[in-house]
Amino acid sequence: MALQFITAEEAATFVNHGDRVGFSGFTPSGCPKIIPSAIAKRAEEAHAKGNPFQIGIFTGASTGDRIDGALARANAVKFRSPYQSNKDLRALLNAREAQYFDLHLSSLAQELRYGFFGKLNVAIIEAADVTEDGEILLTDAAGNSPTFCRMADLILIELNHFHPKAIRGMHDLYEPNDPPYRREIPIYTPSDRIGSPVLKVDPKKIAGVVSTTTPPDGSTFTPLDEVTVDIGRNVAAFLVNEMKAGRIPNTFLPLQSGVGNIANAVLGCMGENEGIPPFSIYTEVIQDAVIKLMKQGRVKFASGCSLTLSKEALNEVYSNLDFYKDKLLLRPQEISNNPEVVRRLGLITINTALEVDIFGNINSTHVSGTRMMNGIGGSGDFTRGAYLSVFTTPSTAKNGKISAFVPMVSHADHSEHSVKILVSEYGVADLRGTSPVQRARLIIDNCVHPDYRPLLNDYLNRGIAGHTPQDLKACFAFHHALADRGDMHLVDWSGR
Repeated sequence: MALQFITAEEAATFVNHGDRVGFSGFTPSGCPKIIPSAIAKRAEEAHAKGNPFQIGIFTGASTGDRIDGALARANAVKFRSPYQSNKDLRALLNAREAQYFDLHLSSLAQELRYGFFGKLNVAIIEAADVTEDGEILLTDAAGNSPTFCRMADLILIELNHFHPKAIRGMHDLYEPNDPPYRREIPIYTPSDRIGSPVLKVDPKKIAGVVSTTTPPDGSTFTPLDEVTVDIGRNVAAFLVNEMKAGRIPNTFLPLQSGVGNIANAVLGCMGENEGIPPFSIYTEVIQDAVIKLMKQGRVKFASGCSLTLSKEALNEVYSNLDFYKDKLLLRPQEISNNPEVVRRLGLITINTALEVDIFGNINSTHVSGTRMMNGIGGSGDFTRGAYLSVFTTPSTAKNGKISAFVPMVSHADHSEHSVKILVSEYGVADLRGTSPVQRARLIIDNCVHPDYRPLLNDYLNRGIAGHTPQDLKACFAFHHALADRGDMHLVDWSGR
């Protein structure tokens, strides 16, 4: 069957108001880049005529501006799942002008197959190559593409010639059977390959192919500062001490690290610490720090869902594929984030918290309990099954007016039962085997900014009876002080 090459505008005509659309990619990596803009333009034209045009959007994770931003500005988003980080889409969600259901990243593919979210009309997939018999070579991310292509009525391919066909072999695409026929996922080391290097689809479902040479946007992170480097050094030193104590094998364990500048700082500091041997990574997002450590021989192998790299780092990989191709593997997020595999491999997981309470509960998603930031992402996938779960956070924000540590989190994403280690720039709180009051003392003494320690000790010592001494009249006093007076220092226990 001959492939039909069409324009982005022609591709957009296959997407209609009310459709549910699955986009390839994970972070901006692997996302289609010109078809979404054409869909946004189509929505704007429909709205100008007084006609409705909104679609439901499923992705791998965040997408960047070319999908989420363009479609949000065109008011073309009916609902969105499972994770986002675009400011225009975020504004739409927090204004409740579009629906958003946050979801663990490993769950979306299977719940689509289970029929929980209705019919999937269209899959839009970025590819480095596509053949007439339906073999699709994905680009720098795997995301949920296998399930999107399986479930969708039709597939649109954005063939991006920026990505070399020589990346063939860097992907390991695998879908588990659904219950009651599911078997174990046979991954026993991060480098195990269990699937196909290409995505195989029914060629009759490919409605059209759009050619482009549009380069990726490239990921950008805030430069490392003293706080993030101190957090990284604290994590590295803690892990070295765990090895010395015999609680981590001398050969070390595979590592999962979240996305962002703190994650890059942690990886960099681990690479610099000679007490940590060369290690492997089993994670969702492979960042610049991983590539740097791979060149230095400090990272032996990295399995993930996406190459979320700066332009310079991606060019480094593509220019030296002979070196990197047997050291990097991209899997669907259903596999990269799979809790079964996380527990089997014994991952050390390191993720970032937005807010932490003194009893060890984590808020990863909501500012002051109401405004969605990004979403839970893969942190829950990794945390519950981890050999050792670590959460990091700077102790304060907004020039010290916000404490990351509060009496009670304003929204709970990870409970105290899953959180083992907390790290800030001030130190480490090891919460294993501790009671609620013991946890609170450890967190206040080791992680909280000195300016907020007296306030949190005051809260803890208020004499409230019970195993977990919360004062339900005062537990959100920090948040009230921020909302009413702009500074958590100005807390008033007597009222709010």
